[in-house]
Amino acid sequence: MKKFNVICTTLAAAGLLAAGSAHASLTAFQQYVGTYGYSSDGFGSTTQTGTISASVPAGSTVLAAYLYTSTHFGFAGAGGTFNGNTVSYTALGATGGLEAGRADVTSIVKPIIDGGIGGVYDFTVTETSSAQDGEALVVVYSHPSLGISTIGILDGFSVQAGDTTAINFATPLNPAAPGFQAELALGIGFSCCDQKSTVEVNGVTMTENAGNNDDGVGSTSNGQLITVGGFDDPFSPNNPIYTEDHERYNLVPYITAGDTTIQIDTKNPSFDDNIFLAVVQVTGKGGVNQPPPDTQVPEPGSLALVGLALAGLSGLRRKAKRG
Repeated sequence: MKKFNVICTTLAAAGLLAAGSAHASLTAFQQYVGTYGYSSDGFGSTTQTGTISASVPAGSTVLAAYLYTSTHFGFAGAGGTFNGNTVSYTALGATGGLEAGRADVTSIVKPIIDGGIGGVYDFTVTETSSAQDGEALVVVYSHPSLGISTIGILDGFSVQAGDTTAINFATPLNPAAPGFQAELALGIGFSCCDQKSTVEVNGVTMTENAGNNDDGVGSTSNGQLITVGGFDDPFSPNNPIYTEDHERYNLVPYITAGDTTIQIDTKNPSFDDNIFLAVVQVTGKGGVNQPPPDTQVPEPGSLALVGLALAGLSGLRRKAKRG
C-alpha cells in the first residue's frame, strides 16, 4: 500500500475528508480582456525544491503572475521561495484538511520576461513545509499579435460532492469562426492513485478520469501529489483513460453554433482531491462573475462569461519537472 493511501485513510477516520456540500469553492479572482495570453505550469516533489516554468513569446508584456501552493494536513507553516525570493502565501480556504494559498509574484516574473528572448522561462521554487504538495504558476501577458480574448482566473477550494456551473454569453457563439478558442485548465492538489472526477460539458461527458499526480516528481507519496493543466500539455482527448487526462481541456467540440451557455457539471466520487485553481480563456470580450472592481466591463453585444465556479474535478498527465 502506498504512503498516500495510508495517510488518506487516517484523515478520513479523523473526519477531515468527510463528504458533503460546501457553500463556497472556486471564485473569480481576476479577469483580463484584450490581446492577452496565459501560461500555466505545475511542480511537486518530496525534495521540496525544483523548477516551475512559464512559456511566453518574445515581445510580450507581463500583466500578472501568481504562484500557488497546495497543502494537506492544513496550511500552517506553508511558505518558501520563488527564484530566490521569499514568498508569503494567502490561504484560500479549506476543504477538510486540504488547502491552497496564493502569492503575487509579478514583481519577480515581469523583469525577467519583459524584453526577454521569449520561449520557456524556468524559475526555482522551494517549500518550507512537508505538508506542501507542490506549486502552480499562472502568468498572464499581452502581445500585439494576439486576438482579443477574455482570461479568467478562479481559485479557492473544491466542493468535493460536485458542482454545476454555467458560462453564459450575451451573443450566440460560433465555434467555427476562424481563431475561435475556448479552453479550461485546472490545478488540483492531493491527487493520485485512481482518484478521479467526472466532468460534463453541455450534458456530454468530457472525462470520467480527471485526476493523478502528473506534476509530481519521484515516487508517489505525500509532498508531490499535484496536477496542473500546463502550457506543455496537449488537450485531453474526449473521455480519456486515467493516464491520458492532461487537466487541460478544449471546450470547443462541446459548443454548438448558436449556443449562449456552456454548462459544466462535475462530480468527485472519491471525495479526496482539492481543486484550487481554474483558468479559462475564451475568444472575444467578456466578463467573469465576481470580478474585481477595476476590471473591464463588457461592451454591449459582446460575450459575457458568468457563473464560473468550478469544483469537484481533478487530473492531468504532463511531463515531469526537475526535482
